Amino acid sequence: MPPLDSAGYWATFVWWRWGNVMKAGIAVIAVSLLVAGAPALAQQSKTAAKPATAKPAPTHSAAVSPAPKQTVSPAQGHGDTQAALADIPDAQRLAIADLIWLGGFDGLGADECQAHVADAIRAFQRRNGGKDTGALTDQDRAALAQAAAEPEAAAGWHLIDDTATGAFLGVPEKLVPRASSTRTGSRWSSRQGQIQIETFRLHDASLPVLFDQEKKTAKRYVTYSALNANSFVIIGEQKLKLFVERAQMNGNEIRGVTIAYDQATEGTAAPIAVAVSDSFNGFPDATGSIPARQRGVQYGTAIVVGRNGELVTPEDNTEDCQDIAVPGFGHADRVADNKTDGLALLRLYGAHYLVPATLGGEASAPGTLTLSGVADPLSQSGGAAVSNATAQANAQGLDPAPKLGFSGAAAVDAQGHFAGIVELKSPIVAGPGGVPQATLIPATAVRTFLQAQGITPADSHAAMDQSVVRVICVRK
Repeated sequence: MPPLDSAGYWATFVWWRWGNVMKAGIAVIAVSLLVAGAPALAQQSKTAAKPATAKPAPTHSAAVSPAPKQTVSPAQGHGDTQAALADIPDAQRLAIADLIWLGGFDGLGADECQAHVADAIRAFQRRNGGKDTGALTDQDRAALAQAAAEPEAAAGWHLIDDTATGAFLGVPEKLVPRASSTRTGSRWSSRQGQIQIETFRLHDASLPVLFDQEKKTAKRYVTYSALNANSFVIIGEQKLKLFVERAQMNGNEIRGVTIAYDQATEGTAAPIAVAVSDSFNGFPDATGSIPARQRGVQYGTAIVVGRNGELVTPEDNTEDCQDIAVPGFGHADRVADNKTDGLALLRLYGAHYLVPATLGGEASAPGTLTLSGVADPLSQSGGAAVSNATAQANAQGLDPAPKLGFSGAAAVDAQGHFAGIVELKSPIVAGPGGVPQATLIPATAVRTFLQAQGITPADSHAAMDQSVVRVICVRK
């Protein structure tokens, strides 16, 4: 099953704060996007079609029977509104997930969707002192991702591999701290059970059969549902909880996730449910990288090596980036790389007051090193502070591995001599408690690379933490 594309992020917009009664036209679009993907929508007819009619929300009386709900076909056309949604640029679709974390949307009618996307972007641009064009620049996209990191950190949002099922998903660990195993997967819940996330894995199963069974579950009122060849989504209410269930199939195996939450927690839990569902990938590639999977935004560290805005960082920090941003300074260009040693040279134009690192001197034999870097915002409650960590250098790398975001951090020995640059690699098989593997690109390789680019390392004595900056890679 391929990883989720930008269509999943668009689906988060139309589901934001729906509550018990979701507006039918938008819900149909949401399900279509969630299952079929935005690229398919662009090929569909722009002929107007009658919107689906929403069923009234059920009361909580036992005498009221849930009304049956029509399954929505992903191939079904939805007229001019659908075409308008498909015309929204990919960069705006990708930004919608971040805007949701920032509280950028409320439930809207279908004809309001596109205009409100631009309005939300303009509001963000004004808050950040930019020109309110309603269209995202690469710098806006990076700034938006960084701003969303604070509410994500408040929820304890982490992307993990679920070892019980093999699926990949995001979990708000601060909101659902109680983790346990089930017969078919894993469960996370809040302390009093108001919010529950449960994964499942079924062998020798039929997706259409499971789809029908899940819709008919006792006391479950299905608001919308959609089934295609390899996945399904079901949205509705069950036992006074709102829920979204998503499942994917590969061969004869099905993996899925259900997110359920009390209606009283809707303001907090609705966007979280969207984020969990959107992040779910039942069959990730075995070599998938957790840091790089975070909405196509990766945080790392770079070392200042010249007074003209030159920075050096591991090549992986800048691979396939649509934009590279350095908060506080702006866009950076990748001007050279060395694939053998895994290094990249960046340049900031017009940057002032940068303090080049001292890279001279010979480091001592492997031992205790001090690492200076900028941890991922999720590791510091949305912050961007430079921090230090210690690690032991050995033949296998660095132990313990530093936090995410420290890829590119500077390592110095006990005498203050530059020892190399930290490089973080995600393990091939990761678990919820898994950490990346940390290695060291040696100082000699860094100096050789810089010399080949005509850069002479500074001969100053500034503290290393004055010479490291955060870099943000925004991928498509």
